[in-house]
Amino acid sequence: MRDLDKQDKRIQQILGSHGMDVSEEASLRYMDYLKKNINFPCQLTGIEDFPWEEYYVLGPGSKKEYEKLKKEQPSYTDVFNLVSFEDELDENNGILVNVQRLSDKKSFILPLDYLKSVDKKSKNYQLLDDYSVWHINY
Repeated sequence: MRDLDKQDKRIQQILGSHGMDVSEEASLRYMDYLKKNINFPCQLTGIEDFPWEEYYVLGPGSKKEYEKLKKEQPSYTDVFNLVSFEDELDENNGILVNVQRLSDKKSFILPLDYLKSVDKKSKNYQLLDDYSVWHINY
């Protein structure tokens, strides 16, 4: 069986009769599942550059300015501790999480589908990867 088929089956098990479409009800069900199944401590990093970083990473933005901004804003290159889940969903970004950057202890609220587990061998890695694939593709 292809890995994608296995992933779809895992996601479908979580969503049950809700189908694969991203909806508020399905997102709340997914969040409840993740809250019960994520192992703490959970260290996270970005999957790819965050939207504010695109101008600097892919565009003409100054490297010096980018480094300065990264001190105040979260970066996909940072490592964070997952602190908690927000109770409310974000209309555009789905599940939001509270994280704390390891390097300076600054706290941020980020969309969960921007993040992945640092430990690729952990259960958390698969849980978060499945969520991101579902939220982005369905």
